Amino acid sequence: MEYVSNHASKGTIRVLQLYPRDMNIYGDWGNALVLQQRIRWHGYTPELLEYNVDDEFPDDVDIILGGGGQDSGQLIIQDDLQARGPMLRDMAEDGTPMLVICGLYQLFGRFFKTSSGTIIPGIGILDVETHGSSERLIGNVTLDSPEFGEVLGYENHSGQTTLGPSVRPLGMVSKGAGNNSKDGHEGARYRNVVASYLHGSLLPKNPAIADFLIRTAAERKYGTFLPGHPDDGFAMLAREHAARRPR
Repeated sequence: MEYVSNHASKGTIRVLQLYPRDMNIYGDWGNALVLQQRIRWHGYTPELLEYNVDDEFPDDVDIILGGGGQDSGQLIIQDDLQARGPMLRDMAEDGTPMLVICGLYQLFGRFFKTSSGTIIPGIGILDVETHGSSERLIGNVTLDSPEFGEVLGYENHSGQTTLGPSVRPLGMVSKGAGNNSKDGHEGARYRNVVASYLHGSLLPKNPAIADFLIRTAAERKYGTFLPGHPDDGFAMLAREHAARRPR
């Protein structure tokens, strides 16, 4: 159903999903749909775009989203991502809000070394590295984030990611594994980039992260953010159910 507002739009916010054809697993496209709806609730006009291998990269993008994929999907996009890497690094350094999940979290780092020894180079936005392993980290996750409070999601990955000194974790895991099976970190934060292994998808259960991306985009583009009145009823219900689930 088409959304119709009785009020004038506060402006347009353009959301770009990277490689949805090859990097869109476990419902990651839901993150784009949540942003689309919450942008409307805040009184802005969403414009939802996508970029796949060999497409023309759109101008004036306000929020970048990236999802997860199999190793085969990462191999498909790696050359194109490397070509776009300098531009994406400049955007990240300039403060563009970004959310990257699982596979693109790995490729926004320095490299991903698969369990077979193949090295897929990353684009170096994040000071992280990932090594494939025989151990699969799978199940429900709860983490404590200093920025976003309790974050809930679902992980399913065999990559073991470690953080370098120039990034900080999204949060510390209280249930689940997180980036790896050792240090209790989940995700990474750098400037306005949020990276995480949490699928499910992430934003429907974590509106605070969605609103961070929207607020940051609006402030960068328009100088201020004028919040609306989002309906968080379903998000809170989803959080209650997710929190009760076992690992």
